[in-house]
Amino acid sequence: MATSSITKNFIVSGTEQAEMFANALEESYKESLSRTQNTIPLKYRDLQEPDELNRMMEKWKKIHE
Repeated sequence: MATSSITKNFIVSGTEQAEMFANALEESYKESLSRTQNTIPLKYRDLQEPDELNRMMEKWKKIHE
């Protein structure tokens, strides 16, 4: 479920709609438990010096022009 969708107002009226809503919440929760975490390793470079950052940004600019 997208996080923006939970900020919308909606009305649940009647026993049937309340049951459907509760079931949807429960299914969503169960689905979230079965998801695996992303196991792709992230590559990063720890920049310590300002000139390292400048070189990296120059390289990025050339690639994205």
